[in-house]
Amino acid sequence: MSGPMEGIRIVDLSIALAGPWAVSILADQGAEVIKVEPPGLGDIGRWVGVAVGGISAMAAVVNRGKRSIAVNLQTEEGQRIVRRLVRDADVFVQNFRPGAIERLGLPYERLREENPELIYVSISGFGPEGPYAGKSAYDPVVQAYGGLAAVQANPATREPQLIRHVAADKITALTASQAISAALFARERGKGGQHLRVSMLESVVSFVWCDAAGNEVLLDADGSQPSSFARDQKLWPTKDGWVIAAPVSDQDVARICRGVGVDGWDAPEVATIIARRTNQAAFTDLLRRVLAAVREMTTAEAIARMEAEGAPCGAVLGPERLHEDPHVAALGVLEESRHPIAGRMRQPRHPARFEGTPARTGDHAPGIGQHTDEILREIGLGDCVAELRQSGVVA
Repeated sequence: MSGPMEGIRIVDLSIALAGPWAVSILADQGAEVIKVEPPGLGDIGRWVGVAVGGISAMAAVVNRGKRSIAVNLQTEEGQRIVRRLVRDADVFVQNFRPGAIERLGLPYERLREENPELIYVSISGFGPEGPYAGKSAYDPVVQAYGGLAAVQANPATREPQLIRHVAADKITALTASQAISAALFARERGKGGQHLRVSMLESVVSFVWCDAAGNEVLLDADGSQPSSFARDQKLWPTKDGWVIAAPVSDQDVARICRGVGVDGWDAPEVATIIARRTNQAAFTDLLRRVLAAVREMTTAEAIARMEAEGAPCGAVLGPERLHEDPHVAALGVLEESRHPIAGRMRQPRHPARFEGTPARTGDHAPGIGQHTDEILREIGLGDCVAELRQSGVVA
């Protein structure tokens, strides 16, 4: 059986993380992807972070399941090759700064002439218009502008904090992959091709706003509650590590307290969620006693006792230990393979399970221009490969 995106062809000019991961998600779902890279350096994401043999971990994960053609887009002939690829494509993705794609001769209006049914995707930092449209937009910049750093502020000092991974890019990738699927669905229903614009800023603001901007959504609120209802969440230390539990519903609070042997959870001032909102001091005191009890237990003991009561809880696991977890192993969350250059790899499989059209982990990320010759043959330029390479148009 094939994935739900079988038969969809994507021409991917995007670089780094936001665009490549959005497309990789669709590749796992069965889309055929041609990654267009500049000769030599290739996608800059190949050179970011941990690498073995010139293959970065990030590039390996977000470019799996793709084929690569190395094309010099500074040449007219290189631009013609991309326009030829687009004729048979369903989706075209680029994440250059606004104005750059026009200078390369590949704007939406030009590619629409080649393929009126094309879904043309532009991913940018701050969107196509406004005073910041041309602003350089790396992940921490958008985390700051979009509210992530403010929401992560230390509750005691109010010092803003960045999320310590490339969160803005990843949020944008998820937004873009869903939007591409929606645009393809609309086209299937007769709405035709279209230009789809996705900005990192808007993606991050949407992500923050649904749960961390309460007073900014409800403008008539009295301000007595923090805008983010998760603001004061903290991990709980044990004798040998850290755990977390979520005292949200009335049953959750009761189960956590029973699990760690703390009484008073059924007192009127904390027994219901409405009472806990009204009596914050009493609820804080109850949680203080829970944390004191947990601090006297090992991680395994605390988890076992809370799980015995059916409490929502978990131990803190890092990526270096996740593969050891029995539930992760049972689900097959992580898959191991051997990359022909980088060696042994462990990476997550596609997270969505399609019963009738299963996704699969794509083949290893390609080298720069690994498939140049075969892709040129497919578009009728097989007789020109040597000439194009000699002239520096492809590599």
